[in-house]
Amino acid sequence: MSLSPVGGVKQAGSLFAMFLDVGRYTFKRPFQVREFIQQAWFIASVTIFPTMMVAIPFGAVIALELGTLAEQIGAQSFTGSASVLAIIREASPIVCALLISGAGGSAICADLGSRKIRDEIDAMEVLGISPVQRLVVPRVLSCMMISVFLNGLVCVVGVAGGYFFNVVLQGGTPGAYLASFSALAQLPDLYTGEIKALIFGLLAGVVASYKGLNAGGGPKGVGDAVNQSVVITFMLLFAVNFVITAVYFEVVPAKGS
Repeated sequence: MSLSPVGGVKQAGSLFAMFLDVGRYTFKRPFQVREFIQQAWFIASVTIFPTMMVAIPFGAVIALELGTLAEQIGAQSFTGSASVLAIIREASPIVCALLISGAGGSAICADLGSRKIRDEIDAMEVLGISPVQRLVVPRVLSCMMISVFLNGLVCVVGVAGGYFFNVVLQGGTPGAYLASFSALAQLPDLYTGEIKALIFGLLAGVVASYKGLNAGGGPKGVGDAVNQSVVITFMLLFAVNFVITAVYFEVVPAKGS
């Protein structure tokens, strides 16, 4: 990977072209249903348990921090709604993206990279088979679908963990914690979290596939491509998350305002 400005622009343009190719081949027949199901099952199997384990401390830390702050300013009754907002709107999609990229995306990049260095990708192109349609599209769609499902799982586990730590460890009132859900939270918050998870899954799948298809230099090149795919996905994740959040606050008014 070139470190020159021209090389960086070229890499960015090639990555954007991969996004366009994925969108174009998604609606082109035949669709690889079997490959899609296999990849979705694989990504779910390697991400569900780690996601639950990460969601519990996320919800706990948010509940403890907000509970302590709310107690200092005398707003304990809003601890539940603030925790739910933080988990559903921000923490849950980010956790899903990190796990999809770190576990599923790295496996996708390693798989495609190993196919590349064994010349399987070149053989498919010689036979007139598009690697993007045959291999990339099912993997990207499976990342998007599993990311959305994981987002719902993280929301449930994170809110439950926040409830436990706030009520049991900080002595909060269960009724006040549950009743405050509707004080600040609203359905667009959940929709935004799901949209973020969908977009983050798209980013993770496309970046992993792009780096895998462009791997070179033997096994070491595949390892470098995996590391680069995870780092690039994380950078895009936080940039896109900032943009979506800024647009959301401009479009959707705060509840009660």
